[in-house]
Parts: sequence; structure tokens; C-alpha cells
Amino acid sequence: MQLNKLNIVAIGGGHGLGRVLSTLSFMGNKLTGIVTTTDNGGSTGKLRKRSSSIAWGDLRNCLTELVDKDSIGSQLFNFRFDGNDELGGHNLGNLILYGLGEVQSRPLDSIKLVRRILGVRTQVLPMSETPTDLIAFYPEGRCRVGELSVDEMPIMPKNLMLAPLVKSIEPCLKAINDADLIILGPGSFLTSIIPPLLIRDISNAIANRKGHCVFIDNVVLENSPAAQLTIDEKLQWIEDNIGCLPIDSVICQEPSVVSNKINVICRDLAHHKQPHHHDKKKLIDALEACVSGLNTKIKTKEIGTDKQKLA
Repeated sequence: MQLNKLNIVAIGGGHGLGRVLSTLSFMGNKLTGIVTTTDNGGSTGKLRKRSSSIAWGDLRNCLTELVDKDSIGSQLFNFRFDGNDELGGHNLGNLILYGLGEVQSRPLDSIKLVRRILGVRTQVLPMSETPTDLIAFYPEGRCRVGELSVDEMPIMPKNLMLAPLVKSIEPCLKAINDADLIILGPGSFLTSIIPPLLIRDISNAIANRKGHCVFIDNVVLENSPAAQLTIDEKLQWIEDNIGCLPIDSVICQEPSVVSNKINVICRDLAHHKQPHHHDKKKLIDALEACVSGLNTKIKTKEIGTDKQKLA
């Protein structure tokens, strides 16, 4: 089954989701990215401290991954101010999105405007339009607040939560409900992949999915307590924290990985020049291997659609 025949939703944050969206950019409007919005570091963190807003950095990164790197739009939105003054360290794209968020009625309107400016056909959505932060709890009850603090924990947290609790938006839920393939990751396990699953609307939609859900593991160990977890330990942690395991298969780099829970596809996925990045061609091949069994399901859906048209 070719990917371009599918409706695909990719969920996550940071550079991992951006890499997946860039890899699948040929899908156009059949691809949707749902972006984690809990980041509290760097330029995004400074803007969030100034006034309550969602984290714009990962959204900006995903949008620019979907345009030509040499275009004026990409260079503009990726421009970062240097120096130690008030602008030092800020990303111009973050400032533009933040400013639009202050004058627009809702973040989704700001993103739609930027998509038109950059010529992005793929739908890019925030996991929620309501600002929220990530909270991690140690086994004995102490907690840490914020993405930066969570990734610096010396041990795995017992559980994570969002504060305040937030709802997703209808376009996110519709995209998941309509998806033939749902992709989680790659990226930081605790701070990119897990936060959207903590939104009950999203986790329920994935749990009731009609499509296939695949978790893409990182090609190198991440700098967080999740780095020492096996695939099954990650899956068990997800199940313990959200009450179900909404994943059908895993794609990973290590050749000897096995799971007692789900199907695992082991491939060499690393880019030969940037071994911490997934190679686009290798990732597409792995995804096509993952969904090869969906052929019958897609044909059945197409036949049903044709019958509706005839009726």
C-alpha cells in the first residue's frame, strides 16, 4: 500500500515531528500534523513568561519544515536574533506567531494565516488552543513543572499530567477519526510524544481509531530519563498513564528489538551524514512496510464511498 493513498496524522513535537512532516510533505492536504504546545524553553519560554500563550516554537518549526529551506519565507521564520539584549535568542517566526496570537481571535486563525503566507498545504494544528504546562511526579509524590525540568529528571516520573487540564480542537479529532495511519514520534518521549496523549479527547480518539497507529522510536538515545527504557517499557508506561495502549506497531533502529506486546519493524533508519536524523527514504520504506496490511481495509473503504456516491 502506497502512503499517498492514505490519510495520515502525525503527532508529536520538536524536530522529530518536523522531520516526519518534511518526509511526508508530498502528501499535501492528506497529511495533518498535531503539535505539542507545552514547551517552556528558549524563545518560546520567554514569550510564555511575558503573557499566557501556547508554545509557538514547535508549531513554527513544523511549518517551516514544510517549505523550501532556501525560500524567503523559511529564512524569515527561522531567523534568530543574536546578542544579549531583549531580542537576543528570540526567533522571528515565534515573534510573528506570538504577535498574531495577540491580535487574532484564536491560535488556529494565526496558523492558517501563516500557512497561506508560506504556501503550506498540509494542515498543522496545535494539540490545544489553551495554554498548559507539563507536570511530572516522582514515585514518592514530589513533582517537577515544565518541559525543561521534566527532561532533566534523574529517573522516570511515575506519571505526567497537564495543568490546567485542556481540551483539544475539533479539527484534531476529525483528522484522527479520518486517519488511515496515525504516527507517534519520533522525538522526546516525555515532552514531545506524551503531552498530546494526556489530552483525554485525543487519547480517546486514538483509542477508538479506525486506522493503524505506529510509534517511531528515536535513532539515537535521547537526553532524558526515557533513554534507558526498552520498547516494551515505553509501551507499558503509556498504558499505565493513559489507561490504554493505542499503538499497533513500532518502527525502530535497533536490529534485535522484540516486543511481547505488538509488532516491531526493525530497520536501519539513520541518515548516513546525520546519524541522529531519520533518513527520509528509509523512513518512507519502513512506513510502507508497516501499512502493507492495510490494503484490504482501504479498498473496502473506497468501495463503500463509491456505493454512497451511486446512491
